[in-house]
Amino acid sequence: MTRAFVAGATGYVGRSVVAELRRRGVDTVAHVRPDSSRLDEWTKRFAAQGATVDSTPWQLEPMSGRLAQLNVSLVFALLGTTRARAQTAEQAGAAAADYEAVDYGLSSLLLQAAGTVQPPPRFVYLSSAGVQDNARNPYLAVRARVERELRESGLHYVIARPAFITGADREEDRPVERWSARVGDAVLGVLGLIGASSLQAKWASMTGDELARGLVRLALDPAVSPTIVHGDALRE
Repeated sequence: MTRAFVAGATGYVGRSVVAELRRRGVDTVAHVRPDSSRLDEWTKRFAAQGATVDSTPWQLEPMSGRLAQLNVSLVFALLGTTRARAQTAEQAGAAAADYEAVDYGLSSLLLQAAGTVQPPPRFVYLSSAGVQDNARNPYLAVRARVERELRESGLHYVIARPAFITGADREEDRPVERWSARVGDAVLGVLGLIGASSLQAKWASMTGDELARGLVRLALDPAVSPTIVHGDALRE
């Protein structure tokens, strides 16, 4: 039986991934941090979809034990500080710390925990377009570190590098990101009309639901692991 553990389940992409997994009949465990003020709300919401909620604390030993107890076969790492939130934090001098604690720290801890499970699960990591080993941008640099650890972990993996993730169904008010996505999509649309359809497929924005369908499809296909994919592969 396939059982998926979704870390970051309450985020924009995470909610869609839980829904897509359940739509496909996958036994799904949605992780909600134990100190969440909305724990009861999320428990009811995910239960209505047929998912189980887990609130294991973000500590290596408890998380390792829980993943082993659940006997998970898929682990989704959908964690991170949003770019918009980070830009606000950066003005206060806190962005780098947020990236280190959440984007890197929790993802790395989850990867270490997954590495203790037998048989090893496949690890699906939501990274970002533009990631490279020598990235100086803190948002991209921490993702490069997680990607490197994942590649060296010995686990089967899917690393996804989409561009903008946005949509009218996103709860957060993020006008700058939505405007940037619209402008980028418009430019890519023109390029698509003149024959650069591959660029359009790779770099155009995606909604949470679109991304979730791609992530889950690739996660369930053993033929594509280990792999790094961009927007074009996520859309197929």
